[in-house]
Amino acid sequence: MRRMFAGILILLSVFIMGALAAAENQLGIRDNYRVTFSENVRVADTLLPQGNYEIRHEMQGSDHIMVFRQLGKKNPVEVRAKCNLVPLTAKADKDQTIYILNAANERVLQELVFKGDRAKHVF
Repeated sequence: MRRMFAGILILLSVFIMGALAAAENQLGIRDNYRVTFSENVRVADTLLPQGNYEIRHEMQGSDHIMVFRQLGKKNPVEVRAKCNLVPLTAKADKDQTIYILNAANERVLQELVFKGDRAKHVF
């Protein structure tokens, strides 16, 4: 009887954890991305040099955080930027990077959209 109860409890736990994971990612976003900036880009308060970056999506409470880490460098630049997830009407069919120019004529990252996601990242 105890073994049957323990088995049911384990199955129930697995089901609940799976349901929570599915509910958390309703927008289809991944935990990791890669992006290449062909020019220097300001993200949050940091000017990132051109190059390849790994981006990790993290949650801090209810805040969405994107962590940009430079690839292929001995001392990589890393910056954390808060973002808002804005649902898209359909899955993104391509990657998009949207910038604005500031008064110093620097590209400032405004939005990232990754192919297959159902939300865009707005900074």
